[in-house]
Amino acid sequence: MMSFIRETIRAVFVILVLWLLTAIIYPLIILVVGQVFFPYQANGSIMLNLKNESIGSALIGQVFTSERYFHGRPSTVRYSQGKKAKPTGISGASNLAASNPELLNRIVEQANKLREENIQPIADLIYTSGSGLDPHISVKATLQQLERVARARGVREQEIFPLINKYTDGRFLWIFGEPGVNVLRLNYALDLQDLNRQQNQ
Repeated sequence: MMSFIRETIRAVFVILVLWLLTAIIYPLIILVVGQVFFPYQANGSIMLNLKNESIGSALIGQVFTSERYFHGRPSTVRYSQGKKAKPTGISGASNLAASNPELLNRIVEQANKLREENIQPIADLIYTSGSGLDPHISVKATLQQLERVARARGVREQEIFPLINKYTDGRFLWIFGEPGVNVLRLNYALDLQDLNRQQNQ
C-alpha cells in the first residue's frame, strides 16, 4: 500500500514538473528570447508608415488594386482593411479540384484580365498559393507589371529597378525555392520614393 502511494506521489510530481517546464518555463523563455532578440518578427513583422500607423504584415499578402502598385498573388483569403479592422484569422486554398468549373473560370477570368493589361499571365499571377497568404511574387511577375506601375507614377522604369532588387528575397538557405519580391515592402518603398521626389521639387 505504501509503495502504491509513493509511486502515485512520484507520478503526480513528474506530471507537475513536466507541466511547469512545457507550459510555463519553456513558453516564457521563447517569449523573452523573441521579444529581446527578434521583436519585429515576434510581433508579426508589422510595417508602419511615417505616421506610425500599421499598413500590414510583411509576411501576409495584401490586396492592391491601383495601377500605381504592383499586384500580389490572387488569394481566396480576404483580410479586413482599415485601421480598426482585424484579420479573419484563416488561411488556406479554396480546396477546389483542378477539374472544378468554378476554379477554371476564375483562372481564365484572371488570365484574360492580365492580357487586357498587356501582362503575360504567368503562374503566380493567376494561381493562388497553398496558404493563400504568400506575400511574394516572382521577379518575372514583378517585371511584367513594371511598365504599368512606372506609367501610372510618371517615372522611368529604371528608377524602380533598384527598389525591385532591394526587396527581392533570395532562396531560403541559398538553395531552396526561388527568389521572390515582397510586394508590400516594394509598394511602400514606391510611395516613399514619390514623397521624397515631391519634397525635393
